[in-house]
Amino acid sequence: MYIYQIMSNSFGYLDIILLGMIAGFIILRLRSILGRKTGHDSKVYPSFAEKKFSIPQQDAKAVKKNLETLEGKDKKEFLKGAEIAYESILTSFATGDLIKLKALLTSNMFSNFSEAIKSRNKENIKSEFTFIGVKESSVENYEKIKDNLFATVKFVAEVISVKRDKDNKIIEGNPDKIKFVTDNWLFTKNVNQTSPNWYLSKINS
Repeated sequence: MYIYQIMSNSFGYLDIILLGMIAGFIILRLRSILGRKTGHDSKVYPSFAEKKFSIPQQDAKAVKKNLETLEGKDKKEFLKGAEIAYESILTSFATGDLIKLKALLTSNMFSNFSEAIKSRNKENIKSEFTFIGVKESSVENYEKIKDNLFATVKFVAEVISVKRDKDNKIIEGNPDKIKFVTDNWLFTKNVNQTSPNWYLSKINS
């Protein structure tokens, strides 16, 4: 009887210890999975940033630009692009890069530039050109005529331009002198075309 009571009490203690160990194991697992809340936890959950949510098409409203005017941010971006095009066209013409010119000019202007380059090459005239930078640019005129946009831009730039003959003698310009040039270029764009590019259509120096 005494041995039975001892064994019974031993099994009772073992059961309590075993249950405690199981409970402790479960608590530790829950804490490792769910984490501990300290009261200083961030309210932003980084895992949400990794998920991509699709916005229903009907909720996205397309903003239609007013093409009748060129103001604010659109004007600023346009002038920035015009300055890049201005430098690229002048530099490409000097080097005779017809591929770059074709992407920036209307068909008529491209034909004029091509003929000028051919004539220059035929006479063995070398063109040396260094673009220093645009000092000033402004939109002098902007209008929409039917489906076409027209913008006249005034450029004031610094360049070094020299032309040499077949004997490498200077026939125009000075390699040691920076000169100011003022140009008024007319850019055009058709609103129905998929390309967002403007093209040079006329030069008034």
